[in-house]
Amino acid sequence: MRPLPAVLFGLLVAAVTVLAFVNAASSGGTATARSKLTLVAPAAPGGGWDGFAREAQQALRSQGTVNNPQVVNVPGAGGTIGLSQFVQNPGREDALMVTGGVMVGAVELSDNPESLADVVPIARMADYYAALVVPADSPIQTLDDFIAASRRDPGGTSVSGGSLGSIDHLLSGLLAKQTGIDPREVNYIPYSGGGEALSALLSHVTTAGVSGYNEVSDQIEAGTLRALAISAPERIDGIDLPTFREQGVDVAMSNWLGVVAAPGVTDEAKRELVDIVTEMRDSPQWREALDRNNWTDTFSTDTEFAQFIELEVARAQDIIEDLGQ
Repeated sequence: MRPLPAVLFGLLVAAVTVLAFVNAASSGGTATARSKLTLVAPAAPGGGWDGFAREAQQALRSQGTVNNPQVVNVPGAGGTIGLSQFVQNPGREDALMVTGGVMVGAVELSDNPESLADVVPIARMADYYAALVVPADSPIQTLDDFIAASRRDPGGTSVSGGSLGSIDHLLSGLLAKQTGIDPREVNYIPYSGGGEALSALLSHVTTAGVSGYNEVSDQIEAGTLRALAISAPERIDGIDLPTFREQGVDVAMSNWLGVVAAPGVTDEAKRELVDIVTEMRDSPQWREALDRNNWTDTFSTDTEFAQFIELEVARAQDIIEDLGQ
């Protein structure tokens, strides 16, 4: 049998992904969220949102909060493909979509007609933070050294990180602005995966890198990377790394994780979904997941979460405008 052409194969994979999502929707026709809950992870298996969805799946299952929690992956474009498909099932009461800070930036940088304004906020579950790192043999020893190098030669002080619009990207722009550097001059080099960004940094293709702390913690502990600062608002228990604010730079930004419901769900269904994630959050299995992943519990629901999203969107818009994107 002749192999499928690459383009045709890609279309086939996309079609299968969409079909899986549609089948999950239709199979839940008369299901309730308690009997069968679908968690939509708008990312490929193995990514951060997928890991979050599967931690939630295990906590819901082990606690008996939901009889049959399932995870469906809809990858692509910073979560905007999953978002677009999710809003096409208005009123669906047995599904939640995982979302977070990455989606905020991705929506702002894309022509995607859908946004987080088109879904129903249910709960912000956790935050994790990014670290600014350099190779261990770099002449840059401290955050002050990095800032000084960036001021001298912003174009020559390159920073690797995730895709455009990611927390890594937005944080690099915010750091520049807060230290008197024109964010438009930041030489940010995006990579599609954390492994690629790390390889570029270790091979000195880039001067520094911004990445989720968990993604680089092994290299920091092994001594191949030097961490300069973490983007948390205050010190994190168990992580021996000063924040930007501790070092005199007013920068803090989280990569938050949350869940949203489909547009048009009833108030009763919304309350049920809030109750479900609240029970999950209070379970020992979820507390173990927080510890295991170095996630900070920032639980909030409903109106408070909706207001938080509005602030995050406004902040991302301001940073992206400063970056000239």
